[in-house]
Amino acid sequence: MTMILRAGQFKYVFPRPSLVMGVVNVTPDSFSDGGKYFDNASAVRHAMDLIEQGADIIDVGGESTRPKAEPVSEEEELRRVMPVIEALVPQINIPLSIDTLKPGVARAAVRAGASIINDVGANRTDGEMWRIVAETGVGYVAMHMQGSPATMQVKPTYQDVVEEVRIFLNGKIVDLQAVGISPEQIILDVGIGFGKTLEHNLQLLGSLRRFTTLQRPLLLGVSRKSFISKLLGVAAEDRLPGALACTLTAFEAGVQMFRTHDVAATVQALRMAEAITL
Repeated sequence: MTMILRAGQFKYVFPRPSLVMGVVNVTPDSFSDGGKYFDNASAVRHAMDLIEQGADIIDVGGESTRPKAEPVSEEEELRRVMPVIEALVPQINIPLSIDTLKPGVARAAVRAGASIINDVGANRTDGEMWRIVAETGVGYVAMHMQGSPATMQVKPTYQDVVEEVRIFLNGKIVDLQAVGISPEQIILDVGIGFGKTLEHNLQLLGSLRRFTTLQRPLLLGVSRKSFISKLLGVAAEDRLPGALACTLTAFEAGVQMFRTHDVAATVQALRMAEAITL
């Protein structure tokens, strides 16, 4: 099945080698690397290192979306991310993604050269974020989340998590087209760890092939997430093997894009899998 993804000036035709999205968190409190790249210079260096390791996209975020995270003001988020985006855009020839819930931050980032909006709040009812996507032609990641980062892990409940997430994402495709967004701009994310229990996450990971019927590229984010420790009893710093297992399972199921902190290992695993199967 051929699919086209358009993100600003960038175009990808699937099937093609998997796209790896490298994470740059400009935050003091993200669950994995909070504070590590909080100053602008460190964040820019880290992004360039990830590109050297094989990242196809750089995803910059200035607000933690870990469970129970406290929101930050738009002014503070802009202060964190804009210098990094403005420094990176002239240096790179790959898409830069802005990971934000705030339309104001998304608009500023796109004006500065970002090509993708990674929106964990695609369950929003206000349409301002979507108007920005329609007006600018950037790529848009619509992710499923039950609740908000502050509430999402407070007893998440589903009758059938796979079917409910699939219905949500299918509905997002309809909603986005209704406001003028081309299907070719849309990327879908089932939202592992966002309003899901361990069992919900495992059910989604085991059923990813069902989401390929939506005929849009799928982005998976499992990197360093706590469900790996809950299942395997490993420390936070030892989650990479579990994340790679999820990545390769998802690749086999038809997922095309992978968001990760560990770019080099993820690229190596995917390129080997592609050499074997494609």
